[in-house]
Amino acid sequence: MNTPVPLSSPSPAHRGLLAVFGSTFFELTGYFMLTPWLVLRLTEQGAPTALIGLFAASAWIGILLVTPFASAITRALGRRRTLWLSGAVPVVAGIGYGLPLEGAAALTLWFALKMLAGMASGLRWVLAEALVAEFAPAHLRGRAVGLFETMVGATFVLGPALLAAVGPSSTMALWCAVALLAVGLVWTLAVPPLPREGDAHTAHVGWRGVWAALRAHPVIMAAGLCGGFFESGLTSVLPLYGVSLGLTAAAATLLVSASGLGSALLMLPAGALADRLGRRPGQRGGAGGARLRLMRACAAVTLLATLAVPWVAGTPWLAWPVAFLWGGAGGCLYTLAMIDIGARERGVTLVNSTAVLVMAYTLGGVLAPSLVGAALQWAPRVGLPALLAAVALLCLVLLARARAGRRI
Repeated sequence: MNTPVPLSSPSPAHRGLLAVFGSTFFELTGYFMLTPWLVLRLTEQGAPTALIGLFAASAWIGILLVTPFASAITRALGRRRTLWLSGAVPVVAGIGYGLPLEGAAALTLWFALKMLAGMASGLRWVLAEALVAEFAPAHLRGRAVGLFETMVGATFVLGPALLAAVGPSSTMALWCAVALLAVGLVWTLAVPPLPREGDAHTAHVGWRGVWAALRAHPVIMAAGLCGGFFESGLTSVLPLYGVSLGLTAAAATLLVSASGLGSALLMLPAGALADRLGRRPGQRGGAGGARLRLMRACAAVTLLATLAVPWVAGTPWLAWPVAFLWGGAGGCLYTLAMIDIGARERGVTLVNSTAVLVMAYTLGGVLAPSLVGAALQWAPRVGLPALLAAVALLCLVLLARARAGRRI
């Protein structure tokens, strides 16, 4: 008689990965469904455009405010409880948007809730990235991080698509978004107990931790800034660039899709390639050297794509592959930087380094629209390619001078 062999239960690391993936997917889908709903409601209520823009930016202000202190909050509450907090606050904020208030009271509440939700999103961003890098097996870390970044990118599309399907300004859309946020919170509660961080009593937190992480990985953070510049920052001004080329408004808007498609399609292959090259025996610099060479290649791609810009005006169809390469290479730079940090750090130190990488990426995303807008206004033919080439070249030079195994 054959005795059935019991199936082994998933390891805590595997359960942790599943919980972080699932909770982040539902929370971000709800978040990106809720954000345009709020903007549309304010528009319908006749709010000034400048005020609506400030409202939309308040979430990013919240992210920037909380990110330097993510490690301090994590050390005080523990990684698991901090992740729970990051899931609970958006649910409370979503319910608050449905309160029957009007006028200045409603607007004040919405601003406060939007900023709190942004701060919770900042905590989620830092902790989820760090935990995926820590939970993933070393030989699959690149694939795990690449898949996670691809999934995050998918929520940017899925959230607004669900909003359009339910009704862009209907009350039902609000409660659907809150339901998705609540499902994300339930998934977050499934994160298994985490061991105490080994560096809980020794690692710096707050601004001292930020400075320590920046000193430990200056070139990696520069790569993250360049990634944010080309992936996130350029996306917001690609329609403006397309119109300056003579494209129709609809065609110019599609440049955003080309950039998003590049990051969505290339981040997972970049992570898988980092895993594969890192396992090759006798490789110079080991796995760290492989990641560094891939980051150099991504920086080189951004530079080569930028060098094609002077020819785009005469052949506008070139704008689509250029935007694809900018988005793809920029997204891969951030993904590879996160993989590299995850391979080097653990515990509170990993949270610190991830927080600084997020800040660098966000700074790149903030700098690009203002600088590109000024370049298009002052020197549309020369200023834009010169600016983008300078950013890409600086990143490439820093990566070229770095050496695996040393402080990068």
